[in-house]
Amino acid sequence: MIINAMADQGFEVRHAEDFREHYARTCRAWAKNLSANWDAAVAESDAATARVWGLYLAGSSIGFERNEIQLHQVLGQKVAAGGQALYPLRPDFGS
Repeated sequence: MIINAMADQGFEVRHAEDFREHYARTCRAWAKNLSANWDAAVAESDAATARVWGLYLAGSSIGFERNEIQLHQVLGQKVAAGGQALYPLRPDFGS
């Protein structure tokens, strides 16, 4: 749906990636960070908000691991009228 919607608006899709496995690990790392910095997190917001955030991170990491949720990144580009995109044949994405 996302790719079709982008194409309908004149974007050429140049790259699409599913970050599911990455976000399972990312959410787990964020949960550990939250736990390690619990007092600061509560001071920044409140205990209820910190607990909800922790629950969200734990649930999301499990959901990503079980493939119940996914996160996709889609890179699109408006192509010039003459068809020139100036997109590299082998992009390195800044690495």
